[in-house]
Formats: sequence, C-alpha cells, structure tokens
Amino acid sequence: MSSHEAEVHTISPELPAMFDGMKLAAVATVLYVIVRCLNLKSPTAPPELTYQDTPLVRFLLKSCPLLTKEYIPPLLWGKSGHLQTALYGKMGRVSSPHPCGLRKYLPMQDGATATFDLFEPLGDHHTGDDVTMVICPGIGNHSEKHYIRTFVDYSQKQGYRCAVLNHLGALPNIELTSPRMFTYGCTWEFAAMVGYIKKTYPQTQLIVVGFSLGGNIVCKFLGENRANQERVLCCVSVCQGYSALRAQETFLQWDQCRRFYNFLMADNMKKIILSHRGSLFGAGSGKMQDADLSRLYTATSLMQIDDNIMRKFHDHGSLKEYYEKESCVHYIHNVNVPLLLVNSADDPLVHQSLLTIPRTLAEKKPNAIFALTLHGGHLGFFEGAVLFPQPLTWMDKVIVAYTNAICQWERQKPPCQSATQPEKPCSEEKP
Repeated sequence: MSSHEAEVHTISPELPAMFDGMKLAAVATVLYVIVRCLNLKSPTAPPELTYQDTPLVRFLLKSCPLLTKEYIPPLLWGKSGHLQTALYGKMGRVSSPHPCGLRKYLPMQDGATATFDLFEPLGDHHTGDDVTMVICPGIGNHSEKHYIRTFVDYSQKQGYRCAVLNHLGALPNIELTSPRMFTYGCTWEFAAMVGYIKKTYPQTQLIVVGFSLGGNIVCKFLGENRANQERVLCCVSVCQGYSALRAQETFLQWDQCRRFYNFLMADNMKKIILSHRGSLFGAGSGKMQDADLSRLYTATSLMQIDDNIMRKFHDHGSLKEYYEKESCVHYIHNVNVPLLLVNSADDPLVHQSLLTIPRTLAEKKPNAIFALTLHGGHLGFFEGAVLFPQPLTWMDKVIVAYTNAICQWERQKPPCQSATQPEKPCSEEKP
C-alpha cells in the first residue's frame, strides 16, 4: 500500500465524525437559543399581588380565584412576552366573535365628533342588576379590534351592557370633524360617552375598564373629579404604563427591544395622522403647519410625534408638560372606587421601573389591588395547553370574574359598609 493510500485511510474516518460533531453543536446552539428566547425554563406562578388586608379584598380574593391561581400560558411559546405581544398584535384573538352593536355619535364643544359602540347584554346579570361596562381601548384602537370584540362578546354573555370608545381618528372610515385627534391622556371623549350612558340609563351602574393607553385615560378620568366616580362600582386597568414622562426614557432603550417597538408604534401613529391629513393640516386647522408635517415624515419615535404633533392639540408648551399633565400618575391617588391594576412582568413595552407606581399605590390605598403576572406580554395573556391558545384569555376572564365579585359585594355588603371604605366597621344599632 502506498503512503498516499495509507494517509487517505487514516484521515477520512475522522472527517465524518468531525462534521457530526459540528452538526450536534449547531443543533445544541439552536436549541439553547430557542429555550432562551421562548423562556421555556421559566416556571408558571400565580400573579404577585399587592394589597391591604380589608374585608373587601378578602371577599374579592375568595370570590375571584383567578387572582390567586397559576396563570398557565401555552407551553411552547406562551412564556415569551415578545411572542405573546406579537401574536396579539398580528392575530388578535383566536376565533374572534363579531358582536353586534350600535354606533353613537357625540358632538363635542370644539367641533370634534366622538364615537362609541353600544352593545346590549345577551342575558341577565347574575345579580339581576343593570350594569354597564364603559371600555377604553389601547392606542389607536377601537371597538372592531379582535381583543375588544372577544372581551365584549364574553361580557355581554355574562349580562353586561358594553360601551366601547372609538379613539378620535382611530376608525379608518370615520372622518375627523375638527383639527384634533386622540392623545395619551385626553379624557373628553370618554367623559362624553360615560355622560351619555348615565343619562340614557339612569338605573345602570358602571364598570370602568381600560386597556394599555386606555388604562391611563380611565384612571385619569376618575381621578380628575370626584363626581366622575358617581355610580362607578370599580375600575380595571390592564397593561398601562402610568407615567409617560418616566416611560419616554425607557422607550429609547434597546433592552427588551423597546426601541424597535417604539419605532413600530410611531409608524402606526404616522399612518393614522396622515390618513386625516386634510383635517389636521388643511386650511383652517390653525395649530398645525407645513413644518410639523415635514417633521412627522422623518419621526422615528413616539416622542418625536408627541413633541411635534400631539401636544399641540391641547396647547401644551413642551413635551414634558404634555406628559406630566396627561399621565394618570398625578390623579390615580384620588380614585376611591375599587381598583384592579394588572400588568405583566414580561411586557416588553412597560419597563419594570414603572411598576413601582401601582405597587406603591396598592400598599397605601385600601381600595387597590395590584396584580403582576409572570407572563402575558402586552395585552396577550393567552391560555392553552401546548401550541394553540384558547379563544378566551386570562385577561378576559379575570376582568369579568373581578367585576362579578364586586357586583356581588355591592349586593350583600352591610348597609353601613361602602366598597370605597371597606375598612370602616359597622356601628351597633341603638334601641
């Protein structure tokens, strides 16, 4: 045998082994990345609750066990806040229903026209009472969004009337009637909807629900004026950030890809604004100029859009002033009705530092519960076994379960005990 042949026989058996090793290493690397990205090793757990020990809270935790039981997301992808958020954003909800409602138009003093959709209950409420959910969706959202439709359909079947605000300018087929659209904390349209419901249904009681930006609006609305809390049984806020001023810094960071989400949301806001270009920038619009329009085209963040466009709708002198005055953090301590504040620890849009606001509030106010889930993303909260999520989410179910418990508390509480002051003991009757 020649030396060349001997060399071939000596080296060639090692080559397949080397390639097999590289394949195994590549597969191991991919699996490691998948496990890390999908957060598969993360445990499931009940929500972390912050509250004061009061008769009302004890009753709510007993009557709403979802707050104390494990939230279990779909096994393969549900522990990733990014995938929960992305699937909610792109797919909405599984088998989304189409509730039938009636659209209402409310003229505002400045010439704007607020719209909301009204959905009557599909059955009797378990207490026999007339209860209306007044709902404020997330940024640029409206009653036709999948997560709103799913929640409304479920609430109707539980005996609730639902009124859903369509953010000013959010509906693509509704033209603006004044040079103004929705902003981060403007409560005018929501107040008009609530006023309509109170006047039209004088016997109804209200459940206030806000999602994301809508959570900021409803908490600010209730805290702005004590009269706004009349006939309100409770308020539920899901996935809001509480302070735009504090949030703006975190939105410029790449941690949890927030800068990327910021860009996507800014791009969506651009499309909404430009779809109403004639109303906002046309002749007679007053506050907007051609320079503002050119800056809008080049904006790559929500902060740039807020500074160049949004703050000017209400004549705020600076971006800081706009964020300060439109954030519920300065009003929420005035809310005395029962409050359920829900956030997710893996929400890529809401930085952990912002969660000290609801946690501190729940530590100080006896009417507040702060529930922080380990998983859920931003308005995701999908539930399911392995791959396919259920049509109803944990978010849908926990809001209705909490409000059912509040309604039951109102029916059976002692006459001297109010849901807003549950810690006050009953005095003994004198003969």
